[in-house]
Amino acid sequence: MTLLRGFLWLLGFQLLGQLAVEWLALPVSPAMAGLLLLLAWLLVTRRLNEGVAAASQALIPLLAMLIMPGVVGVFFVIDEFAGHWTAVMVALVLGTLLSVLTTFWLMRRLMPGDAASLDDSKESRP
Repeated sequence: MTLLRGFLWLLGFQLLGQLAVEWLALPVSPAMAGLLLLLAWLLVTRRLNEGVAAASQALIPLLAMLIMPGVVGVFFVIDEFAGHWTAVMVALVLGTLLSVLTTFWLMRRLMPGDAASLDDSKESRP
């Protein structure tokens, strides 16, 4: 039941994102707006709902399947990239690097525990 409740929370935030994009004519996807609203809610409440955590953990193994339609869709518009491969490759490489660095920075900043205490424990080992 917790998992179902978590999925309903996630779907609710996606619906709120859809409404926000429609009403405010925002230039972002409704799913992204819903994720930003979920992030704002999590930052305001300062705690993670057990159902949302369970649903999120269940979705992580399916992440590749969620990305796949966009990757496959590129093959249908591949002719439009002709002559722009340098820009596409630079965008892919820079986007990937920025994504990894941002994720690493957020992980270091938001994960519990202090990196300095980890460094101190390494120094105290013989």
